[in-house]
Amino acid sequence: MSLLPTVENETAAHPVYSIIWLHGLGADGNDFAPIVPALVSPQWPAVRFVFPHAPVRPVTLNNGMQMRAWYDIYGFDLVSRQDEAGIRQSIAQVEALIAREHERGVPSERILLAGFSQGGAIALAAGLRHPQKLAGIIALSTYLPLADSLAGERSAANADVPIFWGHGTFDPVVVMQRGVDSRTALEAMGYKVEWHTYPMPHSVSPEEVADLQHWIGQRLR
Repeated sequence: MSLLPTVENETAAHPVYSIIWLHGLGADGNDFAPIVPALVSPQWPAVRFVFPHAPVRPVTLNNGMQMRAWYDIYGFDLVSRQDEAGIRQSIAQVEALIAREHERGVPSERILLAGFSQGGAIALAAGLRHPQKLAGIIALSTYLPLADSLAGERSAANADVPIFWGHGTFDPVVVMQRGVDSRTALEAMGYKVEWHTYPMPHSVSPEEVADLQHWIGQRLR
């Protein structure tokens, strides 16, 4: 499998941690690259941020318009019919990016998967199935895809992976109840989710970035 093109930012030479950050529907890897200066703390060790570009594909919900997407979306409720093939293809592409970080000297236990909206869905789907322990999963304004198959496919290595979940109380795209339902499903399987809500729509707020900075800092030890 060919690697996805990426935007990368190293906070210092010789990174010892990596954060692979997946953008939302219709955006690209540049979307979250500007967050790095506000997010990074001077106390952190050297980190490589990897912001991949999702493939371009037609999206049914948007009248078949071609755009960068991690998988097709058939309906606004997100879960009644899911693009399983597209989701699994994106999981494999994330696995390839993790493997490249291994080649560059960063093991799985020093890799965090992060994503916003559709990217957050893939971060969860890939991270919870990844066969080696990860440093953490960051799920922003998102939901859990392929929930029905997770119990049989989840990785024992990541049974206690730290999960940060941030969601806007006024989100009209991935309504907060969808996030709550996903959190409940994960907690029923024994996962510990650090849940945060913010008075915002489908976006990221300065308060969320501050909470993320603290949470990520706890993982980079």
